[in-house]
Amino acid sequence: MNFDLTPEQVQLRDAVRGFAERHLADGALARAHAEGFPHDVARLLAGQGLLGITIPEDRGGHGGSLMDAVLAIETIAAVCPRSADVVQAGNFGAIRVLAEYGTEDQRRRYLEPILRGDAVIAVGMSEPEAGSAVTDLTTTATPDGDGYRINGSKVFTTHGPYADVLLVYVRFGPGVGGIGSVLVERGREGFTVGRPARFLSGDEWAQLYFEDVRVGPEDVLLGPGGFKRQIAGFNVERIGNSARSLALGRLAYEIAREHALTRQQFGRALCEFQGIQWKFADMRLKLEAAQLLLYRAAVNADAGFPSAEETSLAKLACNQAGFDVASEAMQVLGGLGYSEESLVEYCFRRTRGWMIAGGSLEMMRNRIAESVFERRFSQRPG
Repeated sequence: MNFDLTPEQVQLRDAVRGFAERHLADGALARAHAEGFPHDVARLLAGQGLLGITIPEDRGGHGGSLMDAVLAIETIAAVCPRSADVVQAGNFGAIRVLAEYGTEDQRRRYLEPILRGDAVIAVGMSEPEAGSAVTDLTTTATPDGDGYRINGSKVFTTHGPYADVLLVYVRFGPGVGGIGSVLVERGREGFTVGRPARFLSGDEWAQLYFEDVRVGPEDVLLGPGGFKRQIAGFNVERIGNSARSLALGRLAYEIAREHALTRQQFGRALCEFQGIQWKFADMRLKLEAAQLLLYRAAVNADAGFPSAEETSLAKLACNQAGFDVASEAMQVLGGLGYSEESLVEYCFRRTRGWMIAGGSLEMMRNRIAESVFERRFSQRPG
């Protein structure tokens, strides 16, 4: 079994690294703490072919693999971690679901501007009373002529305060079979955005309100019965989540490693102390083990969406490794690592959020247990 990258993948990684060092290295720290979506970075990445890597060419993308997109995230994050978020948003989650299931008209109106770096798409999934239990959502799509009226609200939507279009999970009817999705543009009558709030990571979110929002048939992405296809697409989102977690953990590791080589204490470099050596051995082990699970999930997804089991294993391992390593890197750097003057502090905050977003670690353990015992376990009483 060969674990080396192909010559093409090495060429891609080297090209992306060169681009990142030329265009993204300067201002990486300031960008990490800037508000809003970095449209300038998105346009730069679009010009380099780093948005739509995983989308087929006949749908406006570049026809690459998930592994190509993972490599792009890792390489960009090593230079500018905030810009890696833009690569993720341009290749995973909502954009891929839109490309996979959207009509030609929907792709023209919504996908093309996103791939140019001119627009942002967000997923309206979590609700105040449902949280991670997506199948308990109550946002309704009630028939109205040839279209629907949307009523309900969403919370914790990344990019929600400024997204140009929302992919909104809605209930057309009872049960899991009644769940689907619609596309709602910003500014649509009846759609309002609440007071912005901020995650620990620095990302902004706001509660989204839908009050008799009219959508025509041209904005129904997946009608009744579309939930399983949507959630399969969400497994792709978990690949992007995992890649960023691991990449930011590795960035923190590299910053701490350089510090341990150069920082003197009691007349010796930090790396000469056994306690520090053991920290780095453990960090390296976690990063390497998680990366193998991530690469397996991405490579095995070449023929469609990845499996729930493999993405759950990868997400659990990468989320835990990314956070643990960022935390230990902060400890190695001491006060400097805890300061906003270091990207380690940023990596620590970001990796903590991904242990919740995209499916909590507890949910990943549930999915893995179901695979172990080859049966589904309901967490609902009775």
